[in-house]
Amino acid sequence: MSKVEEFEALRPLLFSIAYRILGSVAEAEDAVQEAWLRYDGSSTRPASAKAYLSATVTRISIDVLRSARVRREEYTGPWFPEPLLSDPYEDPARAVELADSVSMAALLLLERLSPLERAVFVLREVFGFGFDEIAAAVDRSEAACRQLVVRARRHMAAGRPRFAADREERQELASRFFEALKDGDVGALRSLLAADAQLVGDGGGKAPQLARAVVGAENVARLLASVVPRLARVEVSFERHEINGQPGAVYRDRDGRVLQTLVLDVLDGQIQTIRTVLNPDKLGHMGPVADAWEITRELKRAPRQGS
Repeated sequence: MSKVEEFEALRPLLFSIAYRILGSVAEAEDAVQEAWLRYDGSSTRPASAKAYLSATVTRISIDVLRSARVRREEYTGPWFPEPLLSDPYEDPARAVELADSVSMAALLLLERLSPLERAVFVLREVFGFGFDEIAAAVDRSEAACRQLVVRARRHMAAGRPRFAADREERQELASRFFEALKDGDVGALRSLLAADAQLVGDGGGKAPQLARAVVGAENVARLLASVVPRLARVEVSFERHEINGQPGAVYRDRDGRVLQTLVLDVLDGQIQTIRTVLNPDKLGHMGPVADAWEITRELKRAPRQGS
């Protein structure tokens, strides 16, 4: 195989590693491209292209994450990962780990780890790399990498819910939720939400966003039931879509431009958290982005139902 063929065969894996370390589609794609440039510029062929490129993209991602941490600390409002519509890498032997690790909830837990812990955890727990490969990738001893994994597991376990919903349960609950959302049915929405359910939005100061999280089934249901039907009156529609392996939806304006994404975090038969991403910087990889400010102004001008 040529270098290009080797690289393209490994691209899905490299992107998936980088995305889980960085939580950003754009930064992950940049890290993969930089890994290619280093591979292409190397005068020697490594014994294993997979080992070389995985190590390279991991090191690049660690460096990027270290600088990104400063920006995230100064971020306006809640910070969420960039929505991922589909994970390009598949491995039937690790399907559960791959699906679990890409959820919004899991990626937010990974934010608690140091960049080095996060990288080692991703390589070991998600992709099943050997400790010898991980040690070479992060330039640490195997013993040090084992300690990093133990610490990372402890941090992750402390934040994980005890009972996760299976895929079929999530999809069934999501179907009922989006039907109630379309109808603006407060009672139906409320019945699907946990008592302490939250609605949280990431606008990054670049789009209209909630001043704070909306908490409580009644409050969340009433807000959703009042806003979504009004959006329909200015020709904003949503299409259901799995996002980060969870049930969700992509909202688009009348010209098909992306306005926001919405993701449901389902646990123990109820919707626990609803996360929306409106920051246009995080939506560009999905296509042209709508002007959320203009839509807000249009909503204010639009006559209310019954007026």
